[in-house]
Amino acid sequence: MQGTSAQRREKILQELERANGPVSASALARQFSVSRQIIVGDIALLRASNVDILATPRGYILQKKEAHSGTCYTIACRHDEEGIRRELYTVVDLGGEVVDVIIEHPVYGQLTGPLHVASRFDADLFMERLARHQAEPLCRLTNGVHLHTLRCPNGETFQRITAALREQGILFEKEEEER
Repeated sequence: MQGTSAQRREKILQELERANGPVSASALARQFSVSRQIIVGDIALLRASNVDILATPRGYILQKKEAHSGTCYTIACRHDEEGIRRELYTVVDLGGEVVDVIIEHPVYGQLTGPLHVASRFDADLFMERLARHQAEPLCRLTNGVHLHTLRCPNGETFQRITAALREQGILFEKEEEER
């Protein structure tokens, strides 16, 4: 595709607006006949111009101003790396979405990683990417302690999720800390 970089960024934005899900940098690079790194730079420039683009493990999503259905809750969890898939499966199997993971870093303060895991497929893809890139999960930086924002359609779903995570020893609660 010929044109200026500004025109390409406009077309990237249009592509994200039309998309029904995440769009990977590699797919955009193929579409616009540029390198993946050029797309990453374009996305950075769009973000710098106040376009709300979210980078997820599956690709870029344009944050729309429409309200998401459901209510967001924050939970504290603790597990080792082996517990990641179990934790994600538990949430999605019981009807929730893991919106993000949050840790408290001693130097950088709060670090948030968007996840948007709403199915086992999303969870498996996330785990596959961790393995393929030999990436360290954020929970490794904090002895397994981390927060998640969960989106649930209702309070009953949230209660089922927290009960199941508690039963598995994943939910990090005050009594556990005092033991």
